[in-house]
Amino acid sequence: MRFIPLAVAGLSALVLTACTTGKEAGPSLGAPKPSGASSQALPPATLELWHGFSTDAEVKAFEDAIAGFNKKFPQIKVNAKKGIQDDQITAAIRGGKAPDVAASFTTDNVAQWCSSGAFQDLTPVIKSDGIDLTVLPAASRSYTEFQGKRCMMPLLADAYGMFYNKALMKGEQPPKTLSELTELTKKLTVRDADGNIKVAGFMPSTQYYENSPSHLGPMTGAKWYNEDGTSAIGSDPAWKELLTWQKDLVDWFGYEKLEKFRKSLGDEWGAEHPFFEGKVAMVLDGEWRTAMIANDPEAKSLDYGTAPLPVSDTKPDLFGSGFTAGSVIGVPRGAKNPQHAWELVKHLTTDTESLVTLSNALRNVPTTKAAAESPNLSDDEKFKTFLDIFSHPKTSTLPANINSVFNQDVFSTFLIQWEKGAVKDLDAGLKDVDKRINDKMKLSGG
Repeated sequence: MRFIPLAVAGLSALVLTACTTGKEAGPSLGAPKPSGASSQALPPATLELWHGFSTDAEVKAFEDAIAGFNKKFPQIKVNAKKGIQDDQITAAIRGGKAPDVAASFTTDNVAQWCSSGAFQDLTPVIKSDGIDLTVLPAASRSYTEFQGKRCMMPLLADAYGMFYNKALMKGEQPPKTLSELTELTKKLTVRDADGNIKVAGFMPSTQYYENSPSHLGPMTGAKWYNEDGTSAIGSDPAWKELLTWQKDLVDWFGYEKLEKFRKSLGDEWGAEHPFFEGKVAMVLDGEWRTAMIANDPEAKSLDYGTAPLPVSDTKPDLFGSGFTAGSVIGVPRGAKNPQHAWELVKHLTTDTESLVTLSNALRNVPTTKAAAESPNLSDDEKFKTFLDIFSHPKTSTLPANINSVFNQDVFSTFLIQWEKGAVKDLDAGLKDVDKRINDKMKLSGG
């Protein structure tokens, strides 16, 4: 699992912007159960669960987690449908053919789903079942609700940190500050006689794989929105600090040289990943990369380490934190068996054994404290780095917003112009980003 690229998430956003209340097809999650009522007493039913997992290993892991639910509720059968994307979920809800439970890999659509009522509010059943949401870090609570309405629960999470090649580091320790990252990047970069890059200490380009603004922003504590929901990108000095540092490093490489090198690199999801091949010494990446390295016949012998991302020299308290997002799951409007569906959602997101089963198989971060501390969790040293990042009190996420995909795209497009040197006034450019985001918000009724 990983934080879904904007190009993919955007497909569902196009559908969501036109989402209306749609057809009502089935009951809603009702009032809290009477005192003493047992969930196990639910009548027999068959649930339809849609999820995005597609590989054999992913599907088996999900089926194993569901098997634990079947032990608790033998009268409830679960038919799981794999490889489902957000646009398919939204279309089914609008057409009155929603599944009982649906899971998504991205948090980009949570605001739309919550505000439109596409997914049912889970607050009443969470309260009636006495679920303590403080077992979840604040960031994961944040990306599963919008404006006080919780229509999703976090399933598994991604946490972002640094991977470093020990051989290329030549005994150096991973950097803790941006100035240390700059110094080490320059020290580890190797060029040929013509100045072309052969090995990059670190890739500062925002067009490089996981270097999106949402993943980089926590390095300086940058925020996306003000309390009133307007864009904070142009007014938060943390963004200017980050982009100034980033552009200085791009300029040191030389933009054209950096782009030539970037475009020569292998596929992020293939065996020719530049980190696997020793072409980049340090990379920003998610915890799932540990599993990809272990499962790659050639990369599994790679001698590497993991660490938190370096942070602003003026904000050392941020060190150890990072960015998090994750898969989410809920009960769509129109679910035929909403009470049964809630029991399945509750099991998959709060049952320790279920979360540990999924985490061990998929190598994503379990979201509850109990699961993260379970002795049954395979938490090797490299993976533990990401457990610690996820649980850090200053780890942040991209707040839910009805125009989340649009807002990220506007900023990412600006950053391409910025790093190539086409933006002469950073302050003015960031204010223009704010304006575009805020104008879109007004059109959306925000």
